[in-house]
Amino acid sequence: MKVGIDMGTTSEGTSASLDIEELLATRLLVQGNSGSGKSHLLRRLLEQSAPWVQQCIIDPEGDFVTLADKFGHVVIEGERTDAELVGIATRIRQHRVSCVLSLEGLDIEQQMRSAGVFLNAMFDADREYWYPVLVVVDEAQMFAPSVGGDVSEEARKISLGAMTNLMCRGRKRGLAGVIATQRLAKLAKNVAAEASNFLMGRTFLDIDMLRAADLLGMDRRTAEMFRDLKRGSFVALGPALSRRPLKVTIGAVETSARSTSPKLMPLPEAPQDVEDLILTPDPDELSRPIIRRPAPPPRPANDILAELSRPRPEPAAAVEVKPAQPEMLPEEREAIVDGLLAEILASPEAAFRPDAELFQDFLVRCRIRRVPGAALSLSAFRRKMAIARSGVDAETAASETWASALQLADRVTEDLQGVFLMIAQAAARGLPCPSDAMIARAYGTHSARRARRLLGYFEEQGLIVVHADFSGKRIVAFPDLGRETAPGDANGPDIGNAERAAAE
Repeated sequence: MKVGIDMGTTSEGTSASLDIEELLATRLLVQGNSGSGKSHLLRRLLEQSAPWVQQCIIDPEGDFVTLADKFGHVVIEGERTDAELVGIATRIRQHRVSCVLSLEGLDIEQQMRSAGVFLNAMFDADREYWYPVLVVVDEAQMFAPSVGGDVSEEARKISLGAMTNLMCRGRKRGLAGVIATQRLAKLAKNVAAEASNFLMGRTFLDIDMLRAADLLGMDRRTAEMFRDLKRGSFVALGPALSRRPLKVTIGAVETSARSTSPKLMPLPEAPQDVEDLILTPDPDELSRPIIRRPAPPPRPANDILAELSRPRPEPAAAVEVKPAQPEMLPEEREAIVDGLLAEILASPEAAFRPDAELFQDFLVRCRIRRVPGAALSLSAFRRKMAIARSGVDAETAASETWASALQLADRVTEDLQGVFLMIAQAAARGLPCPSDAMIARAYGTHSARRARRLLGYFEEQGLIVVHADFSGKRIVAFPDLGRETAPGDANGPDIGNAERAAAE
């Protein structure tokens, strides 16, 4: 069913229609400085679409709780335990009730954690409850920051992982992300890049104007136009909005936020005795004792030296706690992890998905399979993915040549290790040199030119030597390994390592 809602008027004087069904499949990014009208835009979108689709609003300032009075949204206070938030989110999806998660009054770390737990619970709902939901996140740069801030790493990972799941993998689960941010530069790129619809409002910083122009496919010389946009005016682009950049003025709303922009108002007339009023203390003030904590006296140096020289007490014997379930052997756990990596790489799209997205997919699979032990870090995951992408077989992986290849791989950055190890395993097994298409796929791109540049970079680092045989086929030699690949066609097709081994 195609439903178009009225967002306002275009610069051409026509109605600005937004296709809700298309929005559910393609997601939306709203950007604008404070005071540009982002919250007004979100409120217009929510009011117009409320009769047609279930809504979930992540509200850090409590501005959208007024939707409950007119449209029946359930207001959920964010100051709850993780278990309570998970249960509420599960029932929200089960009963298809629109809600507002109000995070007002919480500090930034609590807001990130509560929003992350709630969104993850909606994402992990059972398949039978994957009904379409419009998930609106205001001030998205708080929940998906581009760099770490003053919050704990745990809260940042929970929040960023939830936002990545929402924008990258939420579509298949019925979750359509609508995120609004004051600054694109502060928003994680892998979260912003998944949106296909854009509404760009007034902004003044050069870096944000250029990123907005790039996302809209506009000439960078025209980026100055974003400084001239009025409050409530946005440039729209996307399959749900317009096929070309179009200026839109957002229409009126039916509800209002609890907090409003500051308005000028006249000062009250000052009384004649204003100085006495301000400078004369209240009688209660004099009765309250002023308590000042004295600074602690410095400790004598002899006491400090005596404490440092005192022998440490013997640690108490650890009490052995029997696990509730039998522990899994490391070999079994490693086999399960390798199997999960193989499942992820089996998807044709896995080569071109960001590592952060694959990492979140891996963590979800670990929870489903109940893999014990501490989760892999992102760096360890990338290393394992690089080895898995290389296609090395068990016999080669147990050889000293492969151990040396892994040491050589440490000399390149994490994003290049998969490419390097794929070529190294071909040399170790005597397989033909991978084609440009295979190297490009291992790097996550379709560009053959970039694949050739990678080989040139490895050669500049002294890791490989590239040469050709008499027929012009490419050979890559590894001087430190004493091995080289068999001749291979650089312009050959993109085939897997197993197919090449079978062909040999």
